[in-house]
Amino acid sequence: MFKTPISALVLIHTDDLQVLIMERADKPGYWQSVTGSLEQAETPLQTAIREVQEETGLDARNYELQDWHESNVYEIYPHWRHRYAPEVTHNTEHLFGLLLPEPLPIKMAPDEHVQYEWVDWREAAKRVFSWTNVDALSKLGERHGLKL
Repeated sequence: MFKTPISALVLIHTDDLQVLIMERADKPGYWQSVTGSLEQAETPLQTAIREVQEETGLDARNYELQDWHESNVYEIYPHWRHRYAPEVTHNTEHLFGLLLPEPLPIKMAPDEHVQYEWVDWREAAKRVFSWTNVDALSKLGERHGLKL
């Protein structure tokens, strides 16, 4: 079964802009925020809640989850394109923010990530591999009156 080319990216952060980033299990050195594709009849918001639970063990409904009502369209990396139908080359990624009261320990999905760190949002922007993740981090700063 092919993945749906619509996904959610969730920036998990604190009010002082500490951001959770995780290193991918399938690509060492590739750091990212929580992200994942829609399943069946899910909305992007439902996907965001599910992915946060699967990738961190946190229940996003217990915190302030914000739908930023923004999205990016990007070309799917060739090494991941086999997960999608043959004619699919681009994905639409919806952006969300999840505000936590402090950096919390998380329970990673070992098949997805090998380690995590809480870092300043600007440091996160230097370390994540995708331009859409950098864009989301820039938008997080802008929401607090800051520039990347």
